Amino acid sequence: MANVDWSAGIDSVSGALAKPSKHGPHSCIKMLLGTHRTAATTNDNCTRIYIRKKVKRSTPLSSRELLVRGRFAAVSAAVKVRAKDLMQISDDQAAFLAQKDQPDGKKTMKAYLWKVCGDEYDAQHS
Repeated sequence: MANVDWSAGIDSVSGALAKPSKHGPHSCIKMLLGTHRTAATTNDNCTRIYIRKKVKRSTPLSSRELLVRGRFAAVSAAVKVRAKDLMQISDDQAAFLAQKDQPDGKKTMKAYLWKVCGDEYDAQHS
């Protein structure tokens, strides 16, 4: 991963900058990707460039990885639902603002909802 400064007049680039050829003698396995993060964050570096190559997994998924993936999917769905729940929006906003300036407080509403929903998931599954 690398930070990228584009030339003057170009703010950001997102997508494949070079794709591998699928056929022919000059086919390669690497892809050059440029990304521009649009999610809310506290970091100003939002442009990245990656070289990605095809990799085949050599081992099956472990039980730990399956648990982590399951938790992520469940918490992600809970955050999506909670963010649109009209019965909780005002309470969540008040709680978010109360903790925002704390040393370990979450700085974005989405991060706060991930923490709340993640804590609820952990309490149910511990």
